[in-house]
Amino acid sequence: MTSAAPSVLFVCIHNAGRSQMAAAYLTALSGGRVEVRSAGSAPADTVNPAAVAAMREDGIDMSAEIPKILTVDAVRESDVVITMGCGDTCPIFPGKRYEDWALADPAGQGVEAVRPIRDDIKARVRALLAELLPEPSRS
Repeated sequence: MTSAAPSVLFVCIHNAGRSQMAAAYLTALSGGRVEVRSAGSAPADTVNPAAVAAMREDGIDMSAEIPKILTVDAVRESDVVITMGCGDTCPIFPGKRYEDWALADPAGQGVEAVRPIRDDIKARVRALLAELLPEPSRS
């Protein structure tokens, strides 16, 4: 195993809600021990305001984030590629781990509808983090 930090790419079509929330959680919860990217095949102009508000409720400010275009290089440079149940396709590279998280789409929803999506993402990110950075066993 290398000493380099694992890298994760979250992909959603608009890179405005689910992938941004997942990236924000992984960044916050990993304390910089994981390289985090997010992107979309057709990025929106701005991050979903309801997603920003829901994350702010949990102490994470992602108001400065901007949706980014998905590139082949972003996939190539990532160890784990996670799509957000939105039918997005990614270039496939051997040796990469690919997952699809089936999540409701927060687009056009109010913060009340985004909260359960946020909480589902947080639980999935915690589980992913436990796999990527297992705690050393203590005797």
